[in-house]
Amino acid sequence: MEQRYELVRTLRMGGYGMVILGPSLHYWYNLMSAVFPKRDVLSTLKKIGLGQAVYGPSMTVVFFCENVGEIVARLRRDLVPTMMNGVMYWPVCDFVTFKFIPVHLQPLVVNSFSYLWTIYMTYMASLDKAGRPAVDAVSYNRVQIIKSYIADTDNH
Repeated sequence: MEQRYELVRTLRMGGYGMVILGPSLHYWYNLMSAVFPKRDVLSTLKKIGLGQAVYGPSMTVVFFCENVGEIVARLRRDLVPTMMNGVMYWPVCDFVTFKFIPVHLQPLVVNSFSYLWTIYMTYMASLDKAGRPAVDAVSYNRVQIIKSYIADTDNH
């Protein structure tokens, strides 16, 4: 299968980083530092929790919303596996960032982590609409476990 370079996709990713992600990271980390100024473990965990509950899902939805006509289908297909993988990746990144990095350098460090995450997000966004499923085997198994747990709790 031959891969071709997509200039529009590259420009879209660059625009997302410069216009949306970069500025939002700056304001998010400054907000978290103002709301939770301490760098102790409890404050760090609170920052991580808010990032996982508010910032991460918001940025994931914005990332996948490139075409208004396919937003719902894409979110149904890609959001859960992406968020589940994000829950494994971002808390570690956030802990290191919030606990050890000075506030003025946090957006820079997080952008370094974001570079790796963007590779994954680009992969998720590039999957065929009707072709390959969006979930890898590990994510698929996690989704199945959660679905069976929900079904078990509904039956009790």
